[in-house]
Amino acid sequence: MPRLVFDIETVGDDFDSFDETTQGYLTRWIKRESKSDKEYKKALESLKGETGLSPLTGQIVAIGILDCDKDKGVVYYQAPGGDTKDTEEDGIKYKPMSEKDMLESWWSGARNYQEFVSYNGRGFDVPYLMIRSAIHGIRPTKDLMRGRYMYQNAPDARHVDLYDQLTFYGASRSRGSLHLWCRAFGIESPKTQGVSGGDVGRLFKEGNFLDIAKYNVGDLWATKKLYEYWNSYLRFGG
Repeated sequence: MPRLVFDIETVGDDFDSFDETTQGYLTRWIKRESKSDKEYKKALESLKGETGLSPLTGQIVAIGILDCDKDKGVVYYQAPGGDTKDTEEDGIKYKPMSEKDMLESWWSGARNYQEFVSYNGRGFDVPYLMIRSAIHGIRPTKDLMRGRYMYQNAPDARHVDLYDQLTFYGASRSRGSLHLWCRAFGIESPKTQGVSGGDVGRLFKEGNFLDIAKYNVGDLWATKKLYEYWNSYLRFGG
């Protein structure tokens, strides 16, 4: 069956741009739990750096997809304010576009695949994709959240979330990050290139949009190789 690896990168909206009610809602817990003004300020700075974790306070700046059988892919990425053109490198196409156009392209291409591979996609990527799509008035073409277990998935939208599979749906205590799983299996981690997910917001502010897209590609290849190990040695049925 046609198989596709996918991964997204997100950034948060500027906390100071939120209305007073939104700021109050987001900070209510740190006000309650902070024992001093210093502790509150430290927690507030941390919170300001985490707005990209929610589709309600952030946005998608890159969507990467990689065809498992063809070893070809594309990264749709935001590059606001620039005259950036399409490029291609090592079988990966880089296409700058708005968030709405990225989402429309993603769901359109998803129609051609039956198995979708992610790392923590059920916990982060797919809910983010679906909520941001709804905000833009876009209806998903595949239900990648159907059922907790793979046998419950739709036949044309099987979602292999490697975080779930490698931890046996949470039964195992070995719940490492993608980097740790790559290290264990001898796979080059994209983190070894000096960029991590925590750098995406800074890179976006600095206008280094293509760097974000290329970091995303590193995640795609690492996820694909990890999937190949799981598919060969740990997959039973489904």
